[in-house]
Amino acid sequence: MNSVNVRSLLVRGMLAGLGAGMLALIVAYLLGEPRVDAAIAYEDAHAAGAPEMEIVSRSLQSTAGLATGVLVYGVSLGGIAALAYCFALGRIGRFSPRATAALLSGVALVAVYVVPFLKYPANPPSVGDPETIGKRTTLYFLMMALSVLLAVAAVIVGKRLAPRLGNWYATVVAVLGFAVAVGLAYAFLPAINEVPEDFSATLLWQFRLAALAIQLTLWTSFGLLFGHLAERLLNPKPATAAAATRETTPETAASAH
Repeated sequence: MNSVNVRSLLVRGMLAGLGAGMLALIVAYLLGEPRVDAAIAYEDAHAAGAPEMEIVSRSLQSTAGLATGVLVYGVSLGGIAALAYCFALGRIGRFSPRATAALLSGVALVAVYVVPFLKYPANPPSVGDPETIGKRTTLYFLMMALSVLLAVAAVIVGKRLAPRLGNWYATVVAVLGFAVAVGLAYAFLPAINEVPEDFSATLLWQFRLAALAIQLTLWTSFGLLFGHLAERLLNPKPATAAAATRETTPETAASAH
């Protein structure tokens, strides 16, 4: 992997992240924003006194603000994932560039989002004590860091066991080890439940499913887009062969014979 390829993959990763962010933005607007509005309505109905003046209007938050946040997140994610891809390519097995991108996206979705989400799921506005936001944020990022480190360790263990156990059994052992380690982290890290008793359970789970759908859309579309771009950059043989076939005219073929 030379510097030219790394730079080219970084650019393609950011472009794929931008495209994935656009798709995730659509999901966020259609599925997430209505639940946010419902949660804000609940908060306003239970607020003591007059509601606070908005510094930024809700309409601006749900349009330009949402678009800016999701797209910047997508581009940043794409750049970081592209650098991780450069390191992983050829080191995690004999996978094609497209398959490596799909595998990396799937592992990242699980390690970066799903595992922390199952311990500390996303909550809509009006859920959570403002005084504990620092503690909740710290615990969430701690769970994310543990999940990523455990995922990396599982990949390393799987590779080292592969010569003795074979790829299938080495993968099974690595996945089981990852699951056990995550389970221990779940058990030892404190649980947080600050959902008001009269808050709608339906709204809560609709919001959490919407948050999960956004991340699923983002990582899946990134893996597909980036895999396509990386395959064209790193393995251009099919295109070259097709061009050579088109250049071979009946006259040149006849002269060759």
